Amino acid sequence: MPPLHLFIKPASGTCNLRCNYCFYSDIMNHRRVSSYGIMSEETLKELILKAFAYAEEECTLSFQGGEPTLAGLSFYRKCIALCKEYNQTNLKLHFAIQTNGYQLSEEWIAFLTENHFLVGISLDGTLHTHNAFRHTPEGKDTFYDIMNTIQLLQSYQTDFNILTVVNKKTAANVDKIYRFYLKNKFEYLQFIPCLDPFQAIPGSMEYSLTNEGYASFLCRLFDLWYTDFKAGRGISIRLFDNYLSLLIYGYAEACDMNGICSMQHVVEADGSVYPCDFYVMDSYCLGNITMSDLTAINQKRKEISFIEASEKKPKACLSCEYFALCRGGCMRYQLKTDENEPPKNILCSAYHQFFTYSLPRLKELAQLVKKVL
Repeated sequence: MPPLHLFIKPASGTCNLRCNYCFYSDIMNHRRVSSYGIMSEETLKELILKAFAYAEEECTLSFQGGEPTLAGLSFYRKCIALCKEYNQTNLKLHFAIQTNGYQLSEEWIAFLTENHFLVGISLDGTLHTHNAFRHTPEGKDTFYDIMNTIQLLQSYQTDFNILTVVNKKTAANVDKIYRFYLKNKFEYLQFIPCLDPFQAIPGSMEYSLTNEGYASFLCRLFDLWYTDFKAGRGISIRLFDNYLSLLIYGYAEACDMNGICSMQHVVEADGSVYPCDFYVMDSYCLGNITMSDLTAINQKRKEISFIEASEKKPKACLSCEYFALCRGGCMRYQLKTDENEPPKNILCSAYHQFFTYSLPRLKELAQLVKKVL
């Protein structure tokens, strides 16, 4: 078996923030049970036992939500103890957590650092862009709380990266955000396009990302990144790093950039397993880890043809000059507009404009990177 990567939701969709664009809140509204509460110790134990029985060489436990820290620090201490107890085959273990970073204590940061968690922090740029859509249930701004957590991470020298949602506000302020991140020594960045809710008219939300806005954002962000890269001040932007990987090796690390879905295991708090974080809904449930092993769960994935569905591309995509880099994108960003064709990426024109603008320089950088490999 290959190395195993689990995406675990120990607090289900429970969260201490109410971000306007939260895609998981939308998912919760599209299933019979909106929240599965906090994962029990029994479920955690069963998950670890079956994961370690299935995995070979390496196993990654990534915790997400909702807000995964709401499961409590004692949950994670128990997780580490169980991993040490049951890792009989000496798997190489990796731990990660994606958190909103809201009011995390120094005790939390010390634990995450000591146990070598890679910490993803959700931050939407500067004071004004972040506070536009990321607030508490009472409407309180959260920017300074998140920055305090980041400063703690930096003081403990914890491995962390910044995840920014590209929405209407952030897309329009790319220069300020990029300069702010560099000023604060944020060297590992992810920019994720904002999603409209299921069944919403595209572009109808106050935070909606348009093709024009995203194209402008990508082109300007690339200019800034390219200039710093050439000057020896390069930082990691996951999207651009993956485009270089596609040009050099023919594959990407990010699951949405290879043109076909990867073998994901998203585990909800009750132990139910799903094929993707964007599809944690009843009709996509692959089974429950407390009752099935991962071999049976993966067989269910084949039965519903989840991965196979991602292979289908519109004819226009297959004939596009940029398909080798674009590859159609993630299924969740696709919209069916023609009954006779597979769905098309809703941000297609943005990517087309970006590749037209950037491809010669992407190829140039790929050649530079190849020379030092």
